[in-house]
Amino acid sequence: MVFFYPKGRREKAMKKILSGNEAIARGAYEAGVSFAAAYPGTPSTEILETISREYQAIHSEWTPNEKVALEVAVGASYAGARALAIMKHVGVNVAADPLMTLPYTLVRGGIVLISADDPELFSSQNEQDNRHYARFAKIAMLEPSSSQEAKDFTKEAFRVSEEYGTPVMVRTTTRISHSMGIVELGEAEERKDPSLERHPAEWVMLPANARRRHPVIEDRVVALKKLANTIPMNRVEMSERGLGIISSGVAYQYAKEAFPKASFLKLGMPYPFPDEMVREFASQVKELWVVEELDPFMEEMVKALGISCHGKDRIPMCGELNPDIIRAAISGEPVLKPVPAALPGRPPSMCPGCPHRSMLYALRRNKCFIAGDIGCYTLGFLPPLDAIDTCLCMGAGINHAHGMSKVFGPGREKLAAVIGDSTFYHSGITGLLNLAYNRGAAVIVILDNRTTAMTGSQNHPGTGVTIGGDKTTSLDLEGLVKALGIEWVRTINPYGVKNARAVVKEALEYDGPAVIISKAPCVLLKTRAVPGTPLAVDHDKCTGCKVCISIGCPALEFKDEKAHINDVCVGCSVCAELCPAGAIGGDV
Repeated sequence: MVFFYPKGRREKAMKKILSGNEAIARGAYEAGVSFAAAYPGTPSTEILETISREYQAIHSEWTPNEKVALEVAVGASYAGARALAIMKHVGVNVAADPLMTLPYTLVRGGIVLISADDPELFSSQNEQDNRHYARFAKIAMLEPSSSQEAKDFTKEAFRVSEEYGTPVMVRTTTRISHSMGIVELGEAEERKDPSLERHPAEWVMLPANARRRHPVIEDRVVALKKLANTIPMNRVEMSERGLGIISSGVAYQYAKEAFPKASFLKLGMPYPFPDEMVREFASQVKELWVVEELDPFMEEMVKALGISCHGKDRIPMCGELNPDIIRAAISGEPVLKPVPAALPGRPPSMCPGCPHRSMLYALRRNKCFIAGDIGCYTLGFLPPLDAIDTCLCMGAGINHAHGMSKVFGPGREKLAAVIGDSTFYHSGITGLLNLAYNRGAAVIVILDNRTTAMTGSQNHPGTGVTIGGDKTTSLDLEGLVKALGIEWVRTINPYGVKNARAVVKEALEYDGPAVIISKAPCVLLKTRAVPGTPLAVDHDKCTGCKVCISIGCPALEFKDEKAHINDVCVGCSVCAELCPAGAIGGDV
């Protein structure tokens, strides 16, 4: 939806409703960015997808992981182009290695890192607060509180990056990333032509060079602190002086809604911390509160200035905030909790016909301990499959299984690990190399469903297609596994459950590391071939044994002592193969 001002009121002004992620993409376009890279991860995924779809003047690419995304963006920056690296909060952990040294180096083209945090863990394994990374790396951080600010702050981040010679983090949260608001659009700046220059003293971080560059960082932090005390995105909104609130990001919106008559110090650039502004604001209000989600990041810096304030003594440390929580915390009133609707519980489940379901079933039926990983298959943790025993971070499952195999010794336990194809390219290759090199006795199952499924079916190095739809090299997964030193490798169709169980049994009996590639496309892919026609149950043959519902498919129901198949069935035929009575088929 686009809005135009009447002629004469404002020439050429145009507004559009955008999500925070779409606004960041627009900000990159208006800032004259030439290069953008990312690994998909909620809540950040739509940023690069929007850039690729709508702003093709920017080269965009999915990379195998976030470390690569940041490093290739840095390469573009060293060539003088403005470059953007995009990732969710846990992705910054993967990119932390280059991030910690990057501030030591010379910035040519502006370099900006988007960190999309996930309070309340809607789609993440932890609730870390990435504002700490800005202080840890000693770089500037901007934090928008609306879609308009998401666009504007992205543009401003590139200006700050080039003017102060620093990487800049723009930190969002799930609510900012996915909420929509009206955004005023601007014109795109002219993109810089890249050029090669040599700056070995500033780009080769040998100890002697890094020692000389460290004082540059400390001086830069001082200069950025002066900027934070004057930059317009940090602003005072004086009203009634009985209550003063320091806030940033979406928490500012909540606090403003809860206490519209309070005075606010709204921080769009919370690091380096604007100490002079804080002291001045604190001196003008009777009671000072710091309202922020997750950690007491700003609160601790306020108290370090010797200023008394309230914050996490009354405001929850965990999860998202909202106006009711903030109102109750500051006023002392009880939180009004909504009455839950009387609906049955609906735990998340893998899709009908998901190829992961039958593979997990085959593993569990072989009584394996199953180390898991990050992906759709993690939902196999839930009953009735109960088929995931660990899940820590991208690529960890292979290493869990290897470590267990070494402390137990050969043949003592049945150990397996599952990992998706995209996750394998992200962080699993080195773990499998270690398993082969150190001869771990574990079965690794690579669940190759031909996409990055959990974040919305993005392409990756195994699909043979780039983010822009161009054909590229399609990785030979079995060849790669063998090249890493794995001698026992089998590629199977997981829909054949009996064969899958037999292959798992053979792999578990093998003396050494074994890999099974479970290859079948995600059922949500538009390009997939439909596994079959929807099935039905012959109730005259059905014995009510419940074997079919043991795989946990949403298409299967059990009522009136009989199995039933509903209309979400995609015809994968796994249940038909499992049915001991032969009661399931396509012509029933």
